[in-house]
Amino acid sequence: MGLEKILSVAGKPGLYKLITQTRTGFVAESLLDGKKISVGLRSNVSVLSEIAIYTLDEELPLRDVFLKIQEKENGEKTSVSHKDEKIKLEEYFFEILPNYDEDRVYTSDIKKIIQWYNLLVENDLADFSKEETKDTEKKEKKE
Repeated sequence: MGLEKILSVAGKPGLYKLITQTRTGFVAESLLDGKKISVGLRSNVSVLSEIAIYTLDEELPLRDVFLKIQEKENGEKTSVSHKDEKIKLEEYFFEILPNYDEDRVYTSDIKKIIQWYNLLVENDLADFSKEETKDTEKKEKKE
């Protein structure tokens, strides 16, 4: 499952896995406790595949940031906690992404990224490779 099915719901902690769409919104399952919730269309929801992090030269997709963390941590959880102090979090993030825009990426954003990464690793959803399988299937059908 790619990041296209993982959601962040405003006002709710953690991440959610999209289960199904309904007439009035959709049903999602929490990665924290496994509880299912129904989310209305008016809720502020972000799909992880659509989130990007500001750097000094461009916006880097969250998938690429997760790949850099995964590379540094050898696929394990992060060496820092999202509850660590601000300076420690910023130092860690600077190791991962040395050119991130310090004026536009806040400590709260770094905390979320670290927490989300660890949640995805815990739930065996840490496959951050791009969705190339769809492209490969299309090419095979053409041949």
